[in-house]
Amino acid sequence: MFEFYLKNKDKSARAGVFITPHGSIETPVFMPVWTKSSVKWIHNEELDEMWAQIILNNTYHLYLRPGDKVIKHFGWIHKFSAYSKPMLTDSWWFQVFSLWQTWANWFKNKESLVKITEDWVHFRSFIDWSKHFFNAENVMNIQSNLGADIIMAFDECAPWTSDHNYAKSAMERTHRWAIRSLEQVENNNKIRLENWSYPQAIFPIIQWVTYDDLRIESTKFINSLNTPWIAIGWLSVWEAKPEMYRILEIINPHLPQNKPRYLMWIWTPEDLVECIARWMDMFDCVLPTRIWRHGTGFSSNWYIKITNEKYKLSDEKFDLECDCKVCRNYSRWYLRHLVQEDEMLGLQLLSYHNLAFLINMTKKARIAILKNKFEEFRSEFWSKYDMKYKK
Repeated sequence: MFEFYLKNKDKSARAGVFITPHGSIETPVFMPVWTKSSVKWIHNEELDEMWAQIILNNTYHLYLRPGDKVIKHFGWIHKFSAYSKPMLTDSWWFQVFSLWQTWANWFKNKESLVKITEDWVHFRSFIDWSKHFFNAENVMNIQSNLGADIIMAFDECAPWTSDHNYAKSAMERTHRWAIRSLEQVENNNKIRLENWSYPQAIFPIIQWVTYDDLRIESTKFINSLNTPWIAIGWLSVWEAKPEMYRILEIINPHLPQNKPRYLMWIWTPEDLVECIARWMDMFDCVLPTRIWRHGTGFSSNWYIKITNEKYKLSDEKFDLECDCKVCRNYSRWYLRHLVQEDEMLGLQLLSYHNLAFLINMTKKARIAILKNKFEEFRSEFWSKYDMKYKK
């Protein structure tokens, strides 16, 4: 029930389609994020309007509330959330790591927040401080209860400041966890099929900071596993953009040609264009809806900070080249007013625009690749987009 086809390659850019139990997905694709089984301020019907093809759910938050067994009781995540398109549940560890860092800074007590051994990870809930123990097997069971089409292997995001020795030991541990995750998914899929349910496909994850040798070693190992796709994690977080692009170029010769490549946590227009140009197929991030809390939105030139005084009397649409319903119907001065007054409608409208902008960008990139005109698309993007431009 999971197949991937490359429709065309235009130099280093790829256009494909992969099939899941809940529908086909055309790549390149940007995936909006359902942190708690909803995209912030966006209705399901609006996701269809903007041509969202697949949604990413946050395993960590759904496990804590309402609970994976509650969601299974209501017919898994699709029925629970009244959304029928393909879904993915994300890598567990990033939430544990990021919340660990947040709480560690607050309580100045890292040891009490998370512990890692070969067999399990122990951490405390940010909701009620309760203890939780997880390993590869029960995290796969939790994702089985949630019922997404695509699930992520249990992995460790080694801290960005890790030395080579720790990064290597974390990599080797994650490789062992990937094998255990895959075995558990195979067992769970047998049970799912016996119960007349659709199977799930697993993404193993390449990690390991920017150590070239570890990235290559991890890529070779993850590629050797019998999985329909492959994910690349822990880039686009703190390293400089040129470093991220360099790592992608280093590992590309060791990546499979016949599997979709999911580059995690990519969200800026410039990174989408440049990572599509470096063989990547799938992207996600929560930040397109989060940055609008600070009045920031995407445009064809650069970011727009709508609270700037110069937009007080601007009757132009938010982005002159965007044709989403927000840009068609609302002026900058009105959007500025909504944000300054903390009106929910402002969050809704600009969150819609930011997601539609990125989804439309991947759609345009796909069309260009299919026509063997991706370099023209890329050049046109950079002719307008200035990373030093302050709008």
